[in-house]
Amino acid sequence: MYTMPQDPAVILVIDEDALALTGVAATLDMAGYECHCARDAEAAFKAARALNLDLVICDVKVQEGSGLELCKKLRQEPGNDDVPVLYVSSSQAPDIIRRSHEAGGAYYLRKPFDPDVLIELVGKALWMPHLVQSRISRHEPASLPRPSGLGHRRRNEGRRAESFGAELYE
Repeated sequence: MYTMPQDPAVILVIDEDALALTGVAATLDMAGYECHCARDAEAAFKAARALNLDLVICDVKVQEGSGLELCKKLRQEPGNDDVPVLYVSSSQAPDIIRRSHEAGGAYYLRKPFDPDVLIELVGKALWMPHLVQSRISRHEPASLPRPSGLGHRRRNEGRRAESFGAELYE
């Protein structure tokens, strides 16, 4: 019988707002995910090229323009074509949900977010059938599942945020 790899899911969070970035990353870290952070497009590309991403969480608005366009370009990077995207935004635009889905977003979450809702949507995005198969094919089988939140393993060097285990790419 196959069980999922013991490594936690690798999530890239992109948000220019340091407070929002810290809140999302801390929530994900406490839930047992390996979290990496980027505040702009350059840092996001650096992280996407260095990591085997399982999920991207991106604000709809980034410094250089549209987070929707940024994520479309990130998914063109080798190995990232099937990485799901969860968009977050404080925008009240009536068509923002439609536009985020048209841009390939699996889910949309309005800021300020409820941490429990964030974790639920992350779990749903990570368990899409084609993504589970992709994750299985990228990793060696593990004999025993690891309880969520234990034994984080850092894959890359980076500046670690002080209050939690997320890596910040700059």
